[in-house]
Amino acid sequence: MLDAGGDGVILSRDAPTMDITNKTTKPLSIPLPAGKKLFLAPGKTGQVSPKALKHPPLAKLIDAGDVETAEGGPQRPGATGGSKAGPATGSHHGGPGAMRQSGDR
Repeated sequence: MLDAGGDGVILSRDAPTMDITNKTTKPLSIPLPAGKKLFLAPGKTGQVSPKALKHPPLAKLIDAGDVETAEGGPQRPGATGGSKAGPATGSHHGGPGAMRQSGDR
C-alpha cells in the first residue's frame, strides 16, 4: 500500500483509521480531502483517516445520519502491521513441493 500524503484516503497500514458505514439504501459517493471520493454501497463499510472526518462535506453526511462512524472498528485479519503466525498469505511460488510433470507419460 502507498501513503497518499495524508489527504484523507488511507493507504498506509500504520496510519490510524476510522470506519464509516453507509446507512442509506442507496450507494454514496463520499467526498474526501484533495478531491478524492469514496464510493460506498448500501450497508457497506470503508476506512478513512481522522482528518477526512473533519472534511465539511463528510461531516455534513455524518450529521445527517447518512454515514455512521466507528473509531477503530473491527480489525480485519492482517489489517494491522503486527506479526502473524502461520504461512504468508498470497501466492506461493518457488517453494518445495511437487513439480508439474512435463513430457511423455
